[in-house]
Amino acid sequence: MKVNIKKLNPNAVIPTYGTPYSAGCDLYACISEDLTIPAHTTAKVPTGLAMELPEGMVGLIYARSGLATKRHLAPANKVGVIDSDYRGELIVALHNHSNEDQAISVNERIAQLVIAPVYQAEFEEVSELSETERGAGGFGHTGTK
Repeated sequence: MKVNIKKLNPNAVIPTYGTPYSAGCDLYACISEDLTIPAHTTAKVPTGLAMELPEGMVGLIYARSGLATKRHLAPANKVGVIDSDYRGELIVALHNHSNEDQAISVNERIAQLVIAPVYQAEFEEVSELSETERGAGGFGHTGTK
């Protein structure tokens, strides 16, 4: 699949896949100097990129596992959603969940982008839903811990 991408900043880094089988490509911080994210705060980190996702696709921005587990930095909204008609800069709102300030370096990998198909539903209001064994059971209804 081809995705058109535009550098809004000449220092922006085009996303890369870590391995041939990576589901997500790395997004890089497009900053001119290191950025400190104070403990328990959120910073909007620019990528310097805009993209044109094909119709019927969505870009999902997820945490990088190493950044999240080792430095407690992850997208503030948990999963960022990039609609196929969005043409603005990709910005990652990184939240520092730790008790210490965390620094982001110039061109550091800050998140991963997964491109996936999206389906829009036609909602039809009904008076009854079909019966299932589960029914309305949720939030731990199976008793597993």
